[in-house]
Amino acid sequence: MKFCFRLFSILAIAAVVCVAQNVTIKHKVYTTVFSKSKRIPVVVKWWLTRAMLDCPNPMKRTNDFKPDPKLPSYTSLANDYKNSGYDQGHNCDAADNLCDTVAEHESFYFSNMCPQTPRLNSGIWKRLEDSCRTLALKYDSTLVWCGSVATSGKTIGPDKVAVPNYCWKIAYIKKKNTTMAFVFPNTTTLSGPLLQYRVKLDSVKHLTGITFKKTK
Repeated sequence: MKFCFRLFSILAIAAVVCVAQNVTIKHKVYTTVFSKSKRIPVVVKWWLTRAMLDCPNPMKRTNDFKPDPKLPSYTSLANDYKNSGYDQGHNCDAADNLCDTVAEHESFYFSNMCPQTPRLNSGIWKRLEDSCRTLALKYDSTLVWCGSVATSGKTIGPDKVAVPNYCWKIAYIKKKNTTMAFVFPNTTTLSGPLLQYRVKLDSVKHLTGITFKKTK
């Protein structure tokens, strides 16, 4: 009985520690659930709307990568990415926020970044970002979730920022009541058309353990 109680206590403490490692941070456009232990977002969520994209004078991309002021001690990560061979890969894309100065600057917080290979970040990931913007302009709004899964133990920099094995993205088009889900390996040899990486929503749920709710 004592052994069972001790085991239960250990498991309960482990569960609390695991939850404590993830911090939910809300910004003007996006909400990020950031892993303090891995130094990358577990999931980032935002509504991408036509109003966010359709303005007469969109600003220029600032490339102002910086710590998140709501969690500075865990997101001062510029030196980790420097000369790492990995891009500072946006979750909530800067191009989604060029109509709003505050939102654009917040999109460059490291709480919204993960290490992505240039092959992924500048290639098929960018194509999916463009597709989500096209959908939002056509159908008024698209609910987007994206994030990373890092289990290999590979890290970059002195803060040991976890390098994702996979990066994933889900887009829910409200007017069509349609959901699209994608999972990409974070490799230097990634190739093929976008639809090759489309998966069922349940596949992302199984990969991440996250339940995706279609609410704002």
